[in-house]
Amino acid sequence: MQAIELKKGMIFDENGKLMLVLSANHHKPGKGNTVMQMDLRDVRAGSVIHKTMRPSEKVELVEVVKKNAQYLYAEGDSYNFMDSETYEQYAISADQLGDDVKYLMPNIEVILEFTEEGELLAVQLPATVNMKVKETQPGIKGATAASGGKPATMETGLVVTVPDFINEGDELVINTETGAYKGRA
Repeated sequence: MQAIELKKGMIFDENGKLMLVLSANHHKPGKGNTVMQMDLRDVRAGSVIHKTMRPSEKVELVEVVKKNAQYLYAEGDSYNFMDSETYEQYAISADQLGDDVKYLMPNIEVILEFTEEGELLAVQLPATVNMKVKETQPGIKGATAASGGKPATMETGLVVTVPDFINEGDELVINTETGAYKGRA
């Protein structure tokens, strides 16, 4: 597979390290060749790196086994998930989840990705999640969605820019890939 085909959530092998793509951007500078700029997380070490690759560079995707699971609860620095078929539970560290912890709501359906040997690699979130607004400035009467918006803190601590008419307690739909407000639930 070529580097230009990499997308968020894909896992590939780089010199024996399993790398999870956090973001991939096809960059075309005004002068010179196009490049792929990516943020990658070493699945085992947890470290995040920024890497630039040529779009034609070859990468080897890792075969993953996907299992449907449900997020149960957080306990200290670990987050517990349950396999929907076998009811087996898995604890995943906050380091391994990264920024995805801000989207975890109790009972949310996710996909756990494992190597063929059974090693847990990543958690795939749904495209959107519903969250309640915990804190924001009071809504303005007659406000439209066209204005700049205001920051709102969701129940998980995630801060999202929302339209001025949103109030505390409103339930919103949040995009898990971009962290952006999509609409009211």
